[in-house]
Amino acid sequence: MSLPIVIINPQSAGGATRDAWPKIASDLSQQFGAFKPIFTSSPGEGVQLAADAARKGAKLIIACGGDGTISEVANGILSSGTNAELGVLPSGTGGDFRRTLKIPSRTTEAAKILRAGRTRLLDVGSVTFTNESGEHDTRYFLGVASFGMSADVIGRVKEAGDSRQVAKLPKWLSGRLSFGLAMAETAVKSKPTRLAVQLDDDAERHMTVANLCIANARYFGGGMKIAPDAKLDDGKFDVISIGDIGAARILANAPRLYLGAHLSIPEVGHSLASKVTARPVNIDQRIEIEIDGELPGYLPATFQILPKSLRVRCP
Repeated sequence: MSLPIVIINPQSAGGATRDAWPKIASDLSQQFGAFKPIFTSSPGEGVQLAADAARKGAKLIIACGGDGTISEVANGILSSGTNAELGVLPSGTGGDFRRTLKIPSRTTEAAKILRAGRTRLLDVGSVTFTNESGEHDTRYFLGVASFGMSADVIGRVKEAGDSRQVAKLPKWLSGRLSFGLAMAETAVKSKPTRLAVQLDDDAERHMTVANLCIANARYFGGGMKIAPDAKLDDGKFDVISIGDIGAARILANAPRLYLGAHLSIPEVGHSLASKVTARPVNIDQRIEIEIDGELPGYLPATFQILPKSLRVRCP
């Protein structure tokens, strides 16, 4: 029987995972047992590493890193066509997917779940979009796909690279601060987005939004509870639109967004759908897409739910 595989992104959490790995490995070994570690050396490599491990017979493949790392490993498992199970060992900036799963951020507690947790079949999102080369591309996502302010926020967080000042803070705070500061700057500088959106077989409609989220899970943006009613196994996306409410109201309502109390705001819309298509109203406009905390391309895009498509080790 093959050992569980742990795919580690040493650059996650602003490089803190690399420095913390000896302690993480010790805690994991004590609580979980033997495993085989594999380190990524470049962005996106986790997809191929996970796919190779699954095809070679790995039954449990654990992602050690943030939401991007977890998404890469999930994409690798799904593309392998096997029944390998995804495990989560949090060590990243955002930690949004593990929040929905209620997996603790501490290695010792997460390791106990990896050892004794239950296996659940969870929904996965599939998105076809336009990549940087102008070609159609497809990937899977576990958490949230979005466009508008959120893509700008992710871009600012990545440009900042979790600055030294932020990286010195406790991990639970540094992620929130990174996203919070980027959100404040983006709210002031961003402009509303004009979209044409279609949900399932409904008629296409034009919308002006500050942000639109297609959520499989509940959290994004470093702990923002954007889709408080989302379920990981209901076969539906929660589609959350935030209208053009202006920077002042966005910032004033930021606490409600983090608490998941924003759905009662008149300019916030909430719908359920298993398929969403979106395109710019202005065909010359490039609207970037954020997918599980990464920025792989642009609209137009089609998002589809794949019900109960991934085995995940859960509490």
